[in-house]
Amino acid sequence: MISLKYYGHSCFQLTQERISLLFDPFLSDNPFKIATPSEIECTHILVSHGHFDHLGDAVQIAKRTGATIISTAEIAGMCAEQGCQAHKMHIGGKHTFEFGYVRVTPAFHGAGAPGGHACGFIVNFFGKTFYHTGDTGIFGDMQLLGRLESIDCALLPIGDNFTMGPDDAVEAAGMLKPKLVIPMHYNTWPLIAQDPYAFKAKTESVYNIPVQVIAPGETFSF
Repeated sequence: MISLKYYGHSCFQLTQERISLLFDPFLSDNPFKIATPSEIECTHILVSHGHFDHLGDAVQIAKRTGATIISTAEIAGMCAEQGCQAHKMHIGGKHTFEFGYVRVTPAFHGAGAPGGHACGFIVNFFGKTFYHTGDTGIFGDMQLLGRLESIDCALLPIGDNFTMGPDDAVEAAGMLKPKLVIPMHYNTWPLIAQDPYAFKAKTESVYNIPVQVIAPGETFSF
């Protein structure tokens, strides 16, 4: 069984037995306060970009656990310089790991690191395909990504202002055609306050794609 735990904002943990992937580990300063960095055990950490609410506690967790940080060359290199095990990738690249593979996707957002790019990740995890978009606006090549990969679960930001808002995220779901959508990057602060159930209703009505709203601290199983 694969479990997906939500820590709020864009931080998720994907686990099957001893392998555990942590995405965008914003924990210490996360208003939801679900866990502290010292409580997290993982084998890999995927960082979509260098902003404080995504790089977060990655270095601290990686140094304590020995987890491998997977990110763009700039972010992974920066983490390696701080003593972390890191695997450098870049947009359009794909690499096989013990759990499956990671494809690095574009994300239309700031990099948070000099010379870098923000990204997302399509992860094949023990046969299930998850797409963590990172912080992004909607872009037309989401349709291509949906054709290249049979996405079981898409994690889409709906907060607006810094990323897609709910209406654009509905259209993104329509292009990606995943089997399931889980909203993220909303309600962390008043500026990105949204109603995930309104997003769920519209996505299911327009595209007949199921949406699962997960509260911070909850775990969903596949």
